[in-house]
Amino acid sequence: MIRRFLARLIPGRPATEPRLFGPDAHRVRRTQISRGAIDVTRKLQQAGFKAFIVGGAVRDLLLGFQPKDFDLATDATPEQVKPLFRRAFIIGRRFRLVHVLAGPETIEVSTFRGRQAGEDTADEHGRLLTDNVFGNQAEDAVRRDFTINALYFDPSTESVWDYVGGVADVKAKKLRLIGDPVTRYREDPVRMLRGVRLAAKLGLRIEKKTAMPIPTLAPLIHNLPPARIFDEMEKLLLSGHAVESLRSLRHHGLHHGVLPLLDVILEQPLGQRFIDLALENTDERVRIGKSVTPAFLFATLLWHEVLASWNAAKAKGERPTPALFVAMDRVLEQQAERLAIPRRFEAVIKETWAMQPRFEQRAGQRPFRLLEHPRFRAAYDFLWLRGHSGEIPVELVDWWERFQHADTAEREHMLRPDEAPKKKRRRSRGRGRKDSRATVDAPDAPSSSSEH
Repeated sequence: MIRRFLARLIPGRPATEPRLFGPDAHRVRRTQISRGAIDVTRKLQQAGFKAFIVGGAVRDLLLGFQPKDFDLATDATPEQVKPLFRRAFIIGRRFRLVHVLAGPETIEVSTFRGRQAGEDTADEHGRLLTDNVFGNQAEDAVRRDFTINALYFDPSTESVWDYVGGVADVKAKKLRLIGDPVTRYREDPVRMLRGVRLAAKLGLRIEKKTAMPIPTLAPLIHNLPPARIFDEMEKLLLSGHAVESLRSLRHHGLHHGVLPLLDVILEQPLGQRFIDLALENTDERVRIGKSVTPAFLFATLLWHEVLASWNAAKAKGERPTPALFVAMDRVLEQQAERLAIPRRFEAVIKETWAMQPRFEQRAGQRPFRLLEHPRFRAAYDFLWLRGHSGEIPVELVDWWERFQHADTAEREHMLRPDEAPKKKRRRSRGRGRKDSRATVDAPDAPSSSSEH
């Protein structure tokens, strides 16, 4: 009784018994839960196990948002869950769980976790290396990251189970870590990035004690695998609130461990405007349901470092096209040390960058060939950002806007005179004098006068 009383007085303090909120005390209804999640929950409960909708789905519904997916938590082990469903698969090593295929949905079912113990469960910085100790529901709630992510919804009774004061924090729109913040950040430094993302996405304020250690512990990000950092950054940039998220990253001192080149980029006036435009456009597309690609976003974030390196090489007299490719490789290699950009994205990023000089070629057949390129639209969107951020003349952007929507006759009329130097064909042995004077058009490489 005393523990439950203290838990009610002090939000975030764990309790061994939950506080139950019935349907009259919250807005969540079973009709808001997907059919697949309802079916999986019901089947687990009919088999005699506890089963709840858990985590972000409950949090979002309480805040008035529609979740993208629904995860379940249960006291059944993965080996007990799998036989109950025709299409179910046990996955994971560090964190074993079950994926249940319910129609078009994949429902993730995790077993209640307990606290890790032993000297080999964490590294020298305190980061947890394993997380496969099963426990009860109260232990599972305490080991979750934020109080608002440690809420359980039972569709059969439409009740919310709260062990850590998460409901109060939802009402106060407050983001609070469960337990000691320093310890919890050391266990998993990604929680610092996740906290910034959730606060920006959900319109929450990070509680003072939760925010205070972040600048000091930010270097722990360097101990994470680059793939995990990329996953979290991808979620952040595609959240629909990337502008606020990156601003918060800088405010909390996290940008050094995430995008090492971000400081250099944002210190340049043109770079700042360029990135702001890119993020604003991306946020707008996410909010209205249009598709966005991580490759395009990372291309914008890294472009001005590529541009600086490229311009420096051209100032030394290096040929524009080879210098651009060297600059691209150098920047991506530097970034790969902290951010594991997948190969499929890296190829698109480089292609978007490499197409930029070709937009300056507005004579002959080059514009027509560029228009037919499968990446033309993404490359043109990139060009638009460059123009409207002040990096290049807007006139070039406007020309391509008109050209791509014009008919054939109008396009022919828009073409510029071809002032590229003509190359003479080499004289072939055994050929006549007439052949040696034949000429061909210059190749599609950018001219030496190109600045960008």
